[in-house]
Amino acid sequence: MKIAGLQKVTTIDYPGEIACTIFLHGCSFRCGFCHNPDLVIGDFKGGYHEEEVLEFLKKRSGKLDAVCITGGEPLMSLDFDFVKKIKKLGYKVKIDTNGSFPSRLKEMIDLGLVDYIAMDVKSCRKDYEKVAGVKVDLKKIEKSIKMIYNFEEYEFRTTIVERYHNVDSIKALGKWLNEICGAKPKRYFLQGFKRNEGGMIDSSFLKEKDVSEEFLNELKSSVKEFFEEVGIRD
Repeated sequence: MKIAGLQKVTTIDYPGEIACTIFLHGCSFRCGFCHNPDLVIGDFKGGYHEEEVLEFLKKRSGKLDAVCITGGEPLMSLDFDFVKKIKKLGYKVKIDTNGSFPSRLKEMIDLGLVDYIAMDVKSCRKDYEKVAGVKVDLKKIEKSIKMIYNFEEYEFRTTIVERYHNVDSIKALGKWLNEICGAKPKRYFLQGFKRNEGGMIDSSFLKEKDVSEEFLNELKSSVKEFFEEVGIRD
């Protein structure tokens, strides 16, 4: 497990909680619009030791409520013993995942190490590999979706990029999730693509236009029948 970064406070990453965010190095996907290319394709250039992070969390006890673990794809390398130590300090834990490691996710759930799960659903089924940038085992993605649906606190979300997404593809995504879950999932969020001038995995996205609020609202209206709650995030 390589801890590449630590955001010491966030009020937006864990709904309703004051949290910090731990960034792990490495990812199984290669989404061209990724804002964290150093975590995905870059060499690990040093970050934080586990004990350093745990010491920080001890000092912040009573001021922070939760710890968000993200990446990259954290389930590639996350040390569950490290998470156990976080839980022993009294923190809630949120995991961000792309859904490609369902067995690891199940283990984390079974061990009682996660309180909130956020899964990035890249697109509808037929476009998944195009957005993810790699060959994807969709059976694993579907297994994770069903598992998360049966978890108490969760959300699904999609980063909207106009070259990939439109009303038809987002409606297809909603129908797909309904078929997998056998019902409407609880929460779904749309996040508009924004250029990261600091660099992205695919440099062509530096010419991609930011997604408008109008387009996000159009997609929200088109997909709201498939979820109990649909929201838009900056």
